[in-house]
Parts: sequence; structure tokens; C-alpha cells
Amino acid sequence: MGGTALWQWDATDLASAIRERRVSAREATAACLDRIATVNPAVNALTEINRDTALAAAAEADARRAAGAPLPLLHGVPVTTKINVDQAGSATTNGVAAFTSLVAAEDSPPVANWRKAGAILLGRSNAPAFSCRWFTDNAPHGLTLNPWNAALNVGGSSGGAAAAVATGMVPLAHGNDLAGSARLPASACGVYGLRPTTGRVPAYNPTGKAERSLCLQLGSTQGVLARSVRDIRLGLETMAGRDPRDPAWVPAPLDFPDDTARVRVALFTGTADHAADAPVLAALRRAADALADAGYEVVEAALPRFEEAAALWMTLLSNDCRSPGARAAFALGDETFLRSLELTAACVPTLSAEEMLAGLASRTTFQRAWQMFFEDFPLLLMPTAWSAPFPVGYDVRGVEEARRLLTAHSPCTATAFLGVPALSVPVHRGTDGPLGVQLVAGRFRDGLVLAAAAALEERLGPIIPIDPQPSSTAAVDPR
Repeated sequence: MGGTALWQWDATDLASAIRERRVSAREATAACLDRIATVNPAVNALTEINRDTALAAAAEADARRAAGAPLPLLHGVPVTTKINVDQAGSATTNGVAAFTSLVAAEDSPPVANWRKAGAILLGRSNAPAFSCRWFTDNAPHGLTLNPWNAALNVGGSSGGAAAAVATGMVPLAHGNDLAGSARLPASACGVYGLRPTTGRVPAYNPTGKAERSLCLQLGSTQGVLARSVRDIRLGLETMAGRDPRDPAWVPAPLDFPDDTARVRVALFTGTADHAADAPVLAALRRAADALADAGYEVVEAALPRFEEAAALWMTLLSNDCRSPGARAAFALGDETFLRSLELTAACVPTLSAEEMLAGLASRTTFQRAWQMFFEDFPLLLMPTAWSAPFPVGYDVRGVEEARRLLTAHSPCTATAFLGVPALSVPVHRGTDGPLGVQLVAGRFRDGLVLAAAAALEERLGPIIPIDPQPSSTAAVDPR
């Protein structure tokens, strides 16, 4: 890596260098902590920075290496975790003031798996209240700014994770995704964001007072954000280990023999009511050309019942938020969060209990249709969102704006409903709003997505950390 500062390295290079004694875990950790001290005040990506415990863990990692002990895959690599998962000794605030003293006694599965893999936990990344908003802002921790343009949305709910990775605070960050929470921030910040197949990564919060709702059990995934495809793979491999606390975990292989085959790719550019803005369409075409150059057969195709899937998932989620238990919990959220929730709810119909059950049951019908689609097109190329990042606070302006957000983010909501793997790949990076496109495949074909993303990365070029930029006139909303 020559004279490149350690905070600019990716996780794979750091892990190799630490293992080969070319770099110490302490040097890597200190470099990232120094970078955090420099740039975090400008973007507010991390709500908690564990400097002392991180340096102590790094010292232990170096001692383990010096003793010749076996080294796990992430040995000495700095990472961050999101404030909505339990990390022993840290508060699971979930962006809610009432939870700032909710200190976890044990790790959640994704955190435990990364800790077992040798990762150094540097800090906690910001998210909106209850991680239930596409804008990363909350009362106890404040607003996370987009490092490309402070007037544009950083994305949510894993906005802190995306901003931290984009600015070089860490090479690897934990996120999660129920309706685009890992992919939309990744796209808005110009990095990679993976939503794995539902069931691949175990999940459970010991601090939770009740089991998650059925919608969350069916749709929520724990994912990874990074600046390279190989780091996404490394993060997923180490996070996906078995944890008996999650009975829904599936021991599925990550790789299949035909993952690197140059298969047919369906290019989805939209419908009459869900169409890509010109910059998004240009990014899609660029990605399609790059895949074709890599040997993939790219064919424009329509998706089965796409608009219905996106609308039904957001209807189910919004109605899920209307249950007595959810309403009691959400009452603890800040006023802006409640306003966003209210406006979103105004965009979807109210369902009876019977209608909720019928909607959830119909998920299998949608999954079957998409699985048959993937028989003809093993890969799908589509936008992460139909438009560039929106201005900060757009979701609380009114019902019409909330409706536009639902439409714009439907590529993420439809795929989340189906539980398929989806990776947001950065194609355009600039102060006018970074743009990503999604690679999607059938359930548990995450390896197929990663192989195609690696082919794209080879042609689009590497992602270099950026310094935070001020707002610009590009933030003026054209809609």
C-alpha cells in the first residue's frame, strides 16, 4: 500500500498485513481513531467512540499474534456497530433518549460473531429513532450529515455506518436492513451496502423485552457496509456464523460452483409509475455496459408484480407500527420521528387483522413468482432508488413528500419483502449526490451477487475515502 495512511486501507489488506506482522493491530486501531477524531465532528456518524477499550483490545490482539496463536479472519481489523444492536458494555440506544442507559450485558449475534473473528470494536454508528426512518437524525445523538454534501440526506437507517465508511473512520461497518436501511445510505454515501438473504446472518437482542414482530422476523437482516466488494464478502463470512439464539438462522453455503458464471442479467429500468431519474438511468446504463464488458448477457426485462410487492411491504410495515405494543414504544421517540411515521402512515391503507394475515401469507406468492423469474435471469440489475438523495428533512414536509419517498425507495422495499440478497454498488460519486445500483439474486445466492459486483468493481474502479464536504447548491430539490 506504499505510503497510504492505514485508515485508507480496506479490511482485507489490514487483516493480511496484521497477520503477516507488517502492521500491528494497535497501529491500525490508532490510525482509525485519529481519523475519527478528525472527521467525526464534521459528520456526526458515530455516537460513541470506545478509544480505551479498542486500544486495549488491539494490544491483546498483538499479544496473541506474538504468541503464535491461531488468528481469526478479522484479527485486529477496526469496525463499528449500529446503535440498534446489543454490544456488551455499551448502550443500545436505538436513537431514543429513554434508552441511553440501556447498557447491554452481552453481545447480539452479529457483534459476537465479529468479536470472535478478531474485530476491534471502535464505536457505535448513528441511526434514527427505532431505526424506523430513511433519514438519520434523533433527539439524543443528533443529525448525521452526508459527507459528500451536508444538505443531502445521508440515508437511513444505517446512515452513521455509511458516513463512517465513506470518510475512512473504519473499513468495515455493521448495518441492518428492513426496507433499504443498509443499501440506501450506502448509495447516498458512495460505498457498498449489502442486505444478505434473510436468515443468513443470525439476529437477537438480549435487551429486547419481547420478540420482534412477524414483519421484522420475515424482513429484517443484519448486513455489511464497506468500500470494496472483497470487504463485503469478508464481513459477511465472519458475521454469518451460527448462533443458537436465532432459530431462524439457516446454515446455507455462501458460494456455489456457478457463482462466477457469466449468466443472464435482467436490467430493470422501471415502470410507468416508478421510473428512474436521468442520473439514475445513466448510472444503470453504465453498470449494464460494465457487466456486458465482463461477459454477462444483459437484457432489459420487467419484474413480476414489482409495484405490488413494494406497496404491500410498506403497508404491512406501517400497519405493524400501529399495534398497541409498537405505539407504546414509538411514543418514546422524538417529535420529528413521530411526524415522519405519521406522514408515512397517511400514505398507506389501514388493514384489519385478517388483511394483515392475508398480506403476510401472500408473500409466498410473490416469492414464487420472483424465484421463477430468477430461473430465466439469475441476476437482476436495478436502481437502489429511482432518484438521487433527497434534501435533509424531506420526509417531514408533508404527505406528498412522504409518498414520493415511498415511490423513490421502492427498489429497496420490494426486494426486502422477498428476503432476497441485494447489494448496492456505487457507480457515481459526487456532491450532486452519489448514486448506487443494486445487484439482486434469488434467495441464498449471495455469492452470485458478490461475484458480479467484483466484476463491476474491476471496471468502475476502487473507492477512496473522502473528507467531509460542505453543502452546495446541488441540494436544492428539483421535484
